[in-house]
Order: sequence, then structure tokens, then C-alpha cells
Amino acid sequence: MLIGEMLTKITKEEMTIKELATMYSVTTQTIQRKIKKLGYEWDKKKSIYKYIGKSPQPLDIDFSTLFRKRPIINNNLSELKGKNKKKGIVRNSSTSDVVDVLLAGTKPPSKRVYQGFYFDKDVLSIINSVPKNYKSELINEALRKVFKEKGLLK
Repeated sequence: MLIGEMLTKITKEEMTIKELATMYSVTTQTIQRKIKKLGYEWDKKKSIYKYIGKSPQPLDIDFSTLFRKRPIINNNLSELKGKNKKKGIVRNSSTSDVVDVLLAGTKPPSKRVYQGFYFDKDVLSIINSVPKNYKSELINEALRKVFKEKGLLK
């Protein structure tokens, strides 16, 4: 659903934030945060979202692209359970790199040596958005990518 269409439906009370949260399997706060990051602010008096961001407005962007998971269109969750099984990593270099694939949570974890580090909050929020058993893989691949770009790894 396009952002402009979604905002119109919310304004016309054809759709609620709670319904969107259910559709994308997230909290209502997550939906509100995504809308705010797009540059919109809720006007309580007029009951509309006002655009306060930089031009142009992102009205033609598909809202689902802001989430790692596809929206749940069908409310029958039993049908989805069989589709959620993890598969091996699929590398498509034209559309994504290993970091993108790991963020999507599609590669099984491998043996690692434990090492603790402190992270900045913005970086940690990205790491924590990945399923627990993929976090080490994500960090290793992200660092490997940077180290290769700097010529430290081959």
C-alpha cells in the first residue's frame, strides 16, 4: 500500500494504526515511528498527518518496503506457519548483498568465538532487529565487508 493511500485511509477513518500494526506484525508504536521518520506529524486538532519533512513528500513509496517482513494479508495464521521455515542463504548480487540477506534472517548460524563489545544505541537497534541466532553472522559479515573495502581482508 502506498504511503499516500495509507495516510488517506487513516484520515478518513477507513483504517487504523492498530490494523496496520497487525498487518505488518509490529506494534502501533512501530507504525507511528515509521510514519514520523517519513516526515509526518499527527495534528490532533484536525485529525490528520501533516507533512513537515523535506520535499518531495514520499507519497508514492510502498509502506511495506519499510519493514523486513511482508504484511499479513490473510488472517489465517495457520497457513503462514508452514511458510516461515528458514532456508539456506540465497545470494543475488544484483539486488542484495550478504548483509541484506542476513538482515532478512535467511542464513543459519555457524560456530563462533564469543567476544563482548559495547555498541552505540543506533547500531544496536539494527542488530537487535535481527533474530537472535543471526546477530553474530550479521556483525561478522558487516565487518568483513568493511574490512575488505579497506583492504584489510581479501
